[in-house]
Amino acid sequence: MAIEWARLRAAAGEAARHGYAPYSRLLVGAAALTADGRLLTACNVENASYGLTLCAECGLVSMLHAGGGGRLEAVSIVAGDGEPLLPCGRCRQLLMEAGGPSLLVETATGTARLADLLPAAFTGDDLEERREPPT
Repeated sequence: MAIEWARLRAAAGEAARHGYAPYSRLLVGAAALTADGRLLTACNVENASYGLTLCAECGLVSMLHAGGGGRLEAVSIVAGDGEPLLPCGRCRQLLMEAGGPSLLVETATGTARLADLLPAAFTGDDLEERREPPT
């Protein structure tokens, strides 16, 4: 599947313009291409209680599941200026669940596999292997 990074970045930039960021004033947009070819977008939504803030990546994963599920193949996250913005650690973990280690992430210097941005990630396999037996 050929990934049109300029198209993804433009869609993320458009989503960022709809963000709600009255506290940090950092608008963030995310756009992703799914394995079945869908284009998903989302923006950040801040809250006065910072812990309740929704990152654009959270919205993206929600859109993935609301639209029938599947896997993310490529993602572009940008700030309000349209330039690539790397996801924070929490969002990298969310993206790992939605796209796996081979998910391609646009960075300021090119693309990177999510496995390289989040080495030794915690996954569902870890839960299965470490879960205590029922009592």
